Formats: sequence, structure tokens, C-alpha cells
Amino acid sequence: MTAAPTVAESVRESVFDCVGNTPIVALRRLFPDPDAEVVAKLELLNPGGSMKDRTARHIVESGLSEGSIAAGSRLIESSSGNFGIALAMAARVHGLAFTCVVDPKTTSANLAILRNLHADVELVSEPDETGGYLLSRIRRVRELLAKDSRAVWINQYANDRNWQAHYHGTGAELTAQLTRAPDYLFAPVSTTGSILGCARRLRERFPALRVVAVDAVGSVIFGGAPGPRDLPGIGASRVPELCRPEEIDGVIHVDDVEAALGCRRLLAAEGIFAGGSTGSVVAAIARAMPELPRPCRVVAIFPDRGDRYLDLVYDDNWLAAATRRRGTV
Repeated sequence: MTAAPTVAESVRESVFDCVGNTPIVALRRLFPDPDAEVVAKLELLNPGGSMKDRTARHIVESGLSEGSIAAGSRLIESSSGNFGIALAMAARVHGLAFTCVVDPKTTSANLAILRNLHADVELVSEPDETGGYLLSRIRRVRELLAKDSRAVWINQYANDRNWQAHYHGTGAELTAQLTRAPDYLFAPVSTTGSILGCARRLRERFPALRVVAVDAVGSVIFGGAPGPRDLPGIGASRVPELCRPEEIDGVIHVDDVEAALGCRRLLAAEGIFAGGSTGSVVAAIARAMPELPRPCRVVAIFPDRGDRYLDLVYDDNWLAAATRRRGTV
């Protein structure tokens, strides 16, 4: 009697084993020009809702493996939300404590998620000398490190494992998924880790690739003037140690209103419910599109989903207020 065939179960050990392997989707409804193809890597489908899941998993698991993060350590990081949530998930999975240093611009949804993941939340309320909060958050991180010998600062702005997570993860997947060469990569920036990791891996296979960073108006990463920004997750009020401007071919600055409208256009045309950084990428591509050569192929990174932005980019009152503020600048 022949034994019945068996099928191996596909059961993951943790939610972090579900990070990655995100799909690429064509955006033909949003960008219908047949000579200018736009495809998007849907990093917003990671289990924690953003591409920061990759960074958190790689940094924490590499640290645990080689000993820079010990069992029972307390992770500390400054985050506006998505990376903090990803680290909080990592802390739950690996039995670590986690303190997230946030500021008043952190959304209520992100704060609720952090607290339900049992993260300790430290709120910095005083703006720094640039008018933002990043430098104030980092000062608070240093104070917390001095008080706790178990504390480990993840430091996503200077940690090489940040870009390596995307070199070995997002970028490697893109090189396998794309059989035809892209002409352009459009990606948002904050630490610059994800854009550099993706670009370095993609250029190994597609050396003619041009890389366009999508930054926020009011961010200083590429020498812009500091200014107020409401949307978390994109831009920075200091230049990250990881930043390598010579590896970036162009920068497009997008304000909060443009990002919100980009989110809404994407949802209306493609049914993709995305966050503010993704909306910024959509807006940047739309602005650049008339000047792009034909034919061309654009690959975009869509890093965040929209549920944490319901009281921002998807709120009509917020958008109206942001539009009025833009009119006074």
C-alpha cells in the first residue's frame, strides 16, 4: 500500500519571521503613460506596517547573535513611530525591555500601539535648536543610557546594520523580482539607511540606475533650511551619520500637503491605503514625471501603511489646516 503523500507545514516561529518577501505592484491606474512605467515595492505589507520591520529585525537579531545585545537588555531608541513599533515587536519576541523616546508629533495611534506592546514611552516636549525634536530626543536617549547599565542604544541614524538590513533584504528582493532594469529608484529618506541599502544592492545588477531621494520640506538631510513638519517618518532635523550624498543622484522635497494629496490619489486610483512617507513618494514621482525620459521604468519604495495617519493625511480638517499654514509661509 502506497503511503499518502505528506505536505510540510509552513509555520513561522514568530511574527518577525513574516517580515519581508513583499510584492511589487504596477501603478498603471495612477501613472497611465505607457512609456513611463511605475512599479512599487509594497513595504507597507510588513507585519508591523512598515519597512522599519526589516531594520529592527536585522539590528536586534544580529546584536543578539554576536553579543552586542545581551539577554535581558533594555533597548533604547528615538523614534517618531514606525521604527519604535518595530523595535517594540522585536522586544516582545526576544524577551527584551524597550524604551522609546518620542515627541509631541508622534501620532496617537503610534503611542497606543507602543504602549500596548509594553514599551516604556518617554515624551520629549521641548523643541531643539532647529525647531524640531530630534536633537532633544537624542539628548534624552543619552540621559537614559547613563542611568541604566543594561541599556543598548540602537541608534538607527549611525548604525551600519540599518543599511545592511535593506541591502540583504529589500534590495536583494528587488534584484530578484525585477527582470528588466529600472531606470530610477524613488525612495523616502529619514536615516537614509533604506535608500542606501537598496541602491547599493540594485546598482550591483543595474549599474545605470539613478537614485532619487524623497525628503520633506523643512528637513536638513541634504542641506535644506530647517522648518516645521507635521508628518512623522520622513525627513530629519540633522544629517544622519549614515548619509552619503554622493550616492544620491537627485533630491525632491515634498511638503505635508503634497504628501497627503499623494496618499489620497494613490488610494483613489489603486486602492492602496498608505502612510505619509508613501504619499510623499507618489507626489515626488508625479512632479518628476514630465521631465523623465521616455521610455523609462521607475521603481518606488512604499514604506508605510495608512491606518496610523487617519487623523493626519486622511482627515479633511487636518488637510485644510495644513493648506492654510502652507499659504502663510
